[in-house]
Amino acid sequence: MAHFELQPAESELQQLAEQYWQKAGDREQQLEKAAFEAGTAIRNGDYSLGNLEAIVRWKSERVVHYLIGNSEAQIRKVLAVAASPESSVRQAVEALMELRGIDLPIASAILAAIAPDRYNVLDFRALEALGNARHNVEFYTEFVAFCRRMAEQGMLKPQEGLPGPTALHALDRALWEWSRSQVDQGVAV
Repeated sequence: MAHFELQPAESELQQLAEQYWQKAGDREQQLEKAAFEAGTAIRNGDYSLGNLEAIVRWKSERVVHYLIGNSEAQIRKVLAVAASPESSVRQAVEALMELRGIDLPIASAILAAIAPDRYNVLDFRALEALGNARHNVEFYTEFVAFCRRMAEQGMLKPQEGLPGPTALHALDRALWEWSRSQVDQGVAV
C-alpha cells in the first residue's frame, strides 16, 4: 500500500496551481491546450494518431517518434479502452502501455487529457509533493484514488478557462509547482 503525505500546506495549493500556469511559457501553454483539446476529441470518439501525438508531445517530445511504430488499428483499440468510462484505472493504463513508447507517466498524461475529472498526471514532481518516489500500475491506481479524494474535498477549484478545467487537474498543477518552487528555493526534496 502506497503512502502519500502532502508536502505543501493545503492552503497553498490553489496559489501553486495558479503560479504553475503563470510561469509556464507560451509553448508549454500551447502544448497543454492542444493536449486537452485532443483529449476531448478522443473522449468524443476520435481515436486518431494525431490526437494521441498532441497529448504525448505535451508531456515528452522525445517519445513522439515511437508512436509511428503502432498501427492505426491498435491505437484506435487502445484509445477506446482508455476513453471508456467503464474501464478501471488498471485497464486504461495497461491498454495504453501496450503501445510502443508509452510508459506509466505518459499513460497517466494521456488519461488526464482524456478524462481530467477522473485521472491526473503521475510525474516525479507530483510524487515529490506527495512525499513519494515509487511508481507502477498499482501505485498509480492508489495515487489517482488519493488525488481524487483530495479534489473531492474541495481544496482546489477548477481553473475555468484553462485546459482540463477540473479540480483534479488544478491539483496536478499545484503539486508540480510546489516541487518546482522547492528546487527554485534550493530546498532538497
